[in-house]
Amino acid sequence: MAERKPIESWLTDMDGVLMHEGVPVPGADAFIKRLRESGKPFLVLTNNSIYTPRDLHARLNRIGLEVPWESIWTSALATAQFLDDQRPGGTAYVIGEAGLTTALHDIGYVLTDHSPDYVVLGETRTYSFEALTKAIRLINEGARFIATNPDETGPSPQGALPATGSVAALITKATGIAPYFVGKPNPLMMRHGLNVIGAHSETAAMIGDRMDTDVLAGLEAGMETFLVLTGLTRPDEIERHPFRPSRVVDSIADLIDLV
Repeated sequence: MAERKPIESWLTDMDGVLMHEGVPVPGADAFIKRLRESGKPFLVLTNNSIYTPRDLHARLNRIGLEVPWESIWTSALATAQFLDDQRPGGTAYVIGEAGLTTALHDIGYVLTDHSPDYVVLGETRTYSFEALTKAIRLINEGARFIATNPDETGPSPQGALPATGSVAALITKATGIAPYFVGKPNPLMMRHGLNVIGAHSETAAMIGDRMDTDVLAGLEAGMETFLVLTGLTRPDEIERHPFRPSRVVDSIADLIDLV
């Protein structure tokens, strides 16, 4: 196997890598500081489509993580980029929050429930029966079905919450139409992110806490992959997968010296 080239750019997941349940992971601040001082391009990624990059910048800043909003890449932004590439100036019926609606507005999409080109499903804490019924009927009438990410559940202090993947499954059951998922583990999200920072996969690395999304997406995008054990994946679960990360570390603190 040919030796990989030195890492010149970094992509890292947010939840489970930089923070866990709203608390920064020890070493995350030092890692971000080292990245910023190095001048190497980097992106912080999240499959969560609720918040805009400016929202996330403020949330991270409150817990001591200085990440410029321009260095945050969400599944909402990736979805907007995908739609802009596929059908510029199109229309969409959207179920989601400001992170998604703002991203679509910014590419010139019109949000409507009248014969839209797409039904776009994202994350929200207030999924309504009326909105889901409308989405089902529009898909049955011919709208194309897009979802920001396949995550089935999301975390909360009280326990798991239903997320985009679970709600997408409900719509699929009612329509017989499966969505196209843009977010991780789709390598499209990673490739778009690399393009945003002008990076190339052969000199880029992906840091994540999940084998089935972060590591898989990084692997399929051709990047070096690092799995941290501060999130959802336990050490005994790694061998259950038919693929492996390039390296497993306890936390992002172990990667500071690689920047």
